Amino acid sequence: MNFRTDLALERHESITEKQREGISFECCKSCGMKISRISVETDEAARQLRKPIGKYVTLEIPFLKDSADIHGDAIEAFAEEISSLVPEKGTVLVAGLGNDRITPDALGPESVEKLLATRHITPEIAESIGFDGLRSVAGIVPGVLGNTGIETAEIISGVCSQIKPSALIVIDALAAKSTERLGTTVQMCNTGVSPGAGVGNRRSRIDESSMGIPVIAIGVPTVVDAVTMTLDFIEKAGLEIPERQKQKYLRGEKGMMVTPKEIDNVISRAATFIAMGINKALQPGIPTEDIFAIMA
Repeated sequence: MNFRTDLALERHESITEKQREGISFECCKSCGMKISRISVETDEAARQLRKPIGKYVTLEIPFLKDSADIHGDAIEAFAEEISSLVPEKGTVLVAGLGNDRITPDALGPESVEKLLATRHITPEIAESIGFDGLRSVAGIVPGVLGNTGIETAEIISGVCSQIKPSALIVIDALAAKSTERLGTTVQMCNTGVSPGAGVGNRRSRIDESSMGIPVIAIGVPTVVDAVTMTLDFIEKAGLEIPERQKQKYLRGEKGMMVTPKEIDNVISRAATFIAMGINKALQPGIPTEDIFAIMA
């Protein structure tokens, strides 16, 4: 069923064993999180999964939605996953995608607000404040096309041409199939992102081919399509709907996106978790508790 979701894990769960040829999958548990790693290796596998060839890491974090406390060991495990995708040296540009005026879409902007931007700090100043070896990091919130009249990809490409980062990290809100994954799941991948794809408003793609540097996308699902949610509930109840009827519903032009009633807290906690993970991954020499103190 061609349901709407940005999560590679949900796509993987929905296809048959035969359709998974060319896809490697591994799963483990760490620090109260379930970590799934999917590697899409062939064009046919990409077609079946409806995802580009590349690596997808999904962290399922139940406590992220319900607890105000951010676990330090979970942050460090998350940072390790980010580090495995980011080049070891060079400036990293972090872009927070989305509309900060719409709460479910504000994940990117709120995450960048908590970012440790250091590109403007000289080595001499860093040494004088006890942060010798500080990595160069820059952040940007490019806004949305409706407000700026400029494609997000065009803004980010222009910044990249000026500061020449070694990698780009983009943060964006995602859409999920299941309500259980809203605010409790973090996905990262090395295949970039199509802003707005989850809500049917796909814009110019931001990836390595368009930017000329590695692009790591990080996101948390904050919305679910109402039709997809309804069909998911029906399937879980063991009821049958003809496939043709399902596709008719999913192709409907008038979509409605559903978000949790506690979305303000979801965005705040998810943005803190993502920012902490990025800060720790890019500044491994700074103790986690010091990063917490700087961000407070």
